[in-house]
Amino acid sequence: MGSLRILIVDDHEAVLRGVRSLLSSRTEWEVCGEAKDGAEAIEKAETLRPDVILMDVSMPRMDGIQAVRIIRRQVPTSAVIIVSQNE
Repeated sequence: MGSLRILIVDDHEAVLRGVRSLLSSRTEWEVCGEAKDGAEAIEKAETLRPDVILMDVSMPRMDGIQAVRIIRRQVPTSAVIIVSQNE
Protein backbone atom coordinates (compact mmCIF):
# COMPACT_ATOMS: atom_id res chain seq x y z
CA MET A 1 0.00 0.00 0.00
CA GLY A 2 1.32 3.45 -0.92
CA SER A 3 1.52 6.52 1.20
CA LEU A 4 -1.45 8.77 1.95
CA ARG A 5 -1.07 11.84 -0.30
CA ILE A 6 -2.08 15.14 1.33
CA LEU A 7 -2.64 18.63 -0.10
CA ILE A 8 -2.41 21.48 2.44
CA VAL A 9 -4.37 24.67 1.71
CA ASP A 10 -3.83 27.78 3.86
CA ASP A 11 -2.96 31.40 3.15
CA HIS A 12 -0.50 31.71 6.05
CA GLU A 13 3.05 30.59 5.32
CA ALA A 14 3.75 29.73 8.97
CA VAL A 15 0.72 27.43 9.07
CA LEU A 16 1.76 25.72 5.84
CA ARG A 17 5.28 25.12 7.20
CA GLY A 18 4.01 23.89 10.56
CA VAL A 19 1.41 21.52 9.17
CA ARG A 20 3.85 20.23 6.57
CA SER A 21 6.42 19.54 9.29
CA LEU A 22 3.89 17.76 11.47
CA LEU A 23 2.49 15.61 8.67
CA SER A 24 5.89 14.84 7.16
CA SER A 25 6.98 13.21 10.41
CA ARG A 26 4.78 10.22 9.51
CA THR A 27 6.50 7.95 7.01
CA GLU A 28 3.19 6.67 5.62
CA TRP A 29 2.00 10.22 4.77
CA GLU A 30 3.25 12.37 1.90
CA VAL A 31 2.54 16.09 1.58
CA CYS A 32 2.15 16.18 -2.20
CA GLY A 33 1.46 19.91 -2.47
CA GLU A 34 0.42 23.23 -0.98
CA ALA A 35 -1.94 26.00 -2.05
CA LYS A 36 -2.49 29.49 -0.67
CA ASP A 37 -6.10 30.10 -1.72
CA GLY A 38 -9.16 28.27 -2.96
CA ALA A 39 -8.52 28.85 -6.65
CA GLU A 40 -5.00 27.43 -6.39
CA ALA A 41 -6.38 24.52 -4.34
CA ILE A 42 -8.72 23.57 -7.18
CA GLU A 43 -5.87 23.63 -9.69
CA LYS A 44 -3.60 21.56 -7.44
CA ALA A 45 -6.36 19.07 -6.56
CA GLU A 46 -7.07 18.46 -10.25
CA THR A 47 -3.38 18.01 -11.07
CA LEU A 48 -2.14 16.14 -7.99
CA ARG A 49 -5.26 14.05 -7.17
CA PRO A 50 -4.46 13.89 -3.42
CA ASP A 51 -6.13 11.39 -1.11
CA VAL A 52 -6.83 14.09 1.48
CA ILE A 53 -7.06 17.88 1.32
CA LEU A 54 -6.65 19.95 4.50
CA MET A 55 -8.57 23.11 3.62
CA ASP A 56 -8.59 26.43 5.50
CA VAL A 57 -11.92 28.27 5.43
CA SER A 58 -10.89 31.94 5.25
CA MET A 59 -8.57 32.77 2.37
CA PRO A 60 -8.21 35.49 -0.26
CA ARG A 61 -9.40 35.19 -3.87
CA MET A 62 -11.63 32.17 -3.12
CA ASP A 63 -12.51 30.82 0.31
CA GLY A 64 -12.32 27.18 1.33
CA ILE A 65 -16.08 26.55 1.23
CA GLN A 66 -16.35 27.68 -2.40
CA ALA A 67 -13.29 25.64 -3.32
CA VAL A 68 -14.61 22.50 -1.64
CA ARG A 69 -17.86 22.69 -3.61
CA ILE A 70 -15.91 22.68 -6.86
CA ILE A 71 -13.33 20.09 -5.76
CA ARG A 72 -16.06 17.66 -4.66
CA ARG A 73 -17.46 17.76 -8.21
CA GLN A 74 -14.15 17.68 -10.08
CA VAL A 75 -12.06 15.43 -7.83
CA PRO A 76 -14.60 13.26 -5.98
CA THR A 77 -11.96 10.75 -4.89
CA SER A 78 -10.24 13.32 -2.63
CA ALA A 79 -11.48 13.55 0.95
CA VAL A 80 -11.60 17.09 2.35
CA ILE A 81 -11.02 18.14 5.94
CA ILE A 82 -12.00 21.72 6.71
CA VAL A 83 -9.84 23.51 9.27
CA SER A 84 -10.47 26.92 10.77
CA GLN A 85 -9.08 29.05 13.55
CA ASN A 86 -12.14 31.32 13.49
CA GLU A 87 -14.10 31.57 16.69
